[in-house]
Amino acid sequence: MTEKWVQGEVVGVKHWTESLYSIRISAPEVKFVAGQYTKISLNIENEDVARPYSFVNSPDEDFLEFYSVSVPNGPLSTKLQQLKKGDHINVSPKNNGFLILNEVPVIDNIWMLATGTAIGPYLSILKTPDSWRNFKKVILVHAVRYKNELTYQKTISNLKNMYGERFIYITYVSREKSENSLAGRIPKSISTGVLEKKAGVEILPDNSHIMICGNPEMVQDTTIELKKIGLKKHRRNSPGHITTENYW
Repeated sequence: MTEKWVQGEVVGVKHWTESLYSIRISAPEVKFVAGQYTKISLNIENEDVARPYSFVNSPDEDFLEFYSVSVPNGPLSTKLQQLKKGDHINVSPKNNGFLILNEVPVIDNIWMLATGTAIGPYLSILKTPDSWRNFKKVILVHAVRYKNELTYQKTISNLKNMYGERFIYITYVSREKSENSLAGRIPKSISTGVLEKKAGVEILPDNSHIMICGNPEMVQDTTIELKKIGLKKHRRNSPGHITTENYW
């Protein structure tokens, strides 16, 4: 361990698809708030290569978990995918990010919109009791390209079993037909009302807060559509309805 890094140990790697994987690490010294991210690092060809990753585990779990996609020629993501149980990896003890419930007002409905691996921080949040004390309904929306990218189904099923009708889970699959998923993009379905109809919940300024995490184009386009129906960005000095975080 150095002053900058905590040395963790890999306790497991889950391969969801050829490119999607989750890595679990034992590093008890690392503390965080659900929804935050940190940096993880490997020494690759005598150079420390670090990238930010969001926590998927809740702060109460006894391991750290990160969800990633292997990027072609990505120096870190491809090496992380190849790690095995017992390998060492560096984790920063410094955590960042405002995609946390401490920054969100208590309101009837919380919407959590994600593309790809950006579902990770929401799963961390939803494993904590606060997310269920603060809101009447939680609507988790996950957009992917292919059906097999709808990962963490066991976690989502457990949440559904625990919270029933208070938990609404909606999926989008854009590049193939999926019987139970919406097609197209999140922003378009907000403008047409399709997303609200699927959820059975209206998005209104007085009952909704929207968290958006994913690729920058989705974040930007979704924010534009939400502003058209009367919502505004949420800031500490100017409370609103939209909290965003770009995921690369």
